[in-house]
Amino acid sequence: MQKTPRKEKWVEIVLATPDELSDALANFVTEIGAQGVFQEELIADSFTDISSSTPHSELKAYLPWGPETKKQIASLKKYIRALGTLFPHLEKPTITTNTIIDPDWGEQWKRYYKPVRISDDIVIKPTWERYAPVGRDIVVDIDPGMAFGTGQHPSTRMCIVAMEKIITASRLAREWNVLDIGTGTGILAICCAKLGVRKVTAIDLDPLAIEIAGKNIGINSVGNRVEILNRDAAMCKGHYDLIIANLTANVLIKLRPHIIRMANPGAYMILSGIIAQDTSNIETIFQTSEVTIHDTLIEKEWICYVLKKRSAHH
Repeated sequence: MQKTPRKEKWVEIVLATPDELSDALANFVTEIGAQGVFQEELIADSFTDISSSTPHSELKAYLPWGPETKKQIASLKKYIRALGTLFPHLEKPTITTNTIIDPDWGEQWKRYYKPVRISDDIVIKPTWERYAPVGRDIVVDIDPGMAFGTGQHPSTRMCIVAMEKIITASRLAREWNVLDIGTGTGILAICCAKLGVRKVTAIDLDPLAIEIAGKNIGINSVGNRVEILNRDAAMCKGHYDLIIANLTANVLIKLRPHIIRMANPGAYMILSGIIAQDTSNIETIFQTSEVTIHDTLIEKEWICYVLKKRSAHH
């Protein structure tokens, strides 16, 4: 007897939100387990009920249905209420949920991902899309496996731009020892290797991230340059010329002594995943007599810092 294909059950979450809160919400739904997060700008017209003049976005996120689903949605609603309290001057995001029963939905949402040019030379594309490189294009293939780390997010994009700038400006960069903390899909470590760096160590606490990063490193044929470890940065022993940490302000502050300890004299540290209200905190805690701010990148409400450790002869 032929088995009927198992129907996959998904919950589609639709969030209408002021633009200022869209990244925070995208981040949160990813953390609770959503497997595809897509953003569309909403154009206010006479048919929509959005009467305000502030730019709005619509976020769609997809959660695989399971025993935890009710809890996940409850925690999202609680988070929305907290955002409403934190930002009383902004309209509160609204949430609607729909159940999707589709044997093929796990593949369907992939059609949202298109190749994206991130920086002068780097183009990131999902493995299933075609892209013909032009000029000096460096093409990075990513199979997201989850929504974050596809280069769609400002914090990832700024890391790549900062990295490209530093690496292309230094003649010694290919000999550098680079550390990528919280590698996720492996995207930053892969970009580093593709920019010519010969030794990159990528670490993450999440075994699933390690698995996804491993696949992506293989797809991009940089396995001989990138080593992946399921490890906490606090436990790392090496010394590095470039340390990249795309995390959150709290985690960065917690890891500060370890990041500084592992940075060689003259090393660069790229810190990203920081929202505007955390900047003074980060600046106060990271700047010392031996660490200075070398560069600052800003996109929407996200900030990325490039710090430099003083060379020994200063």
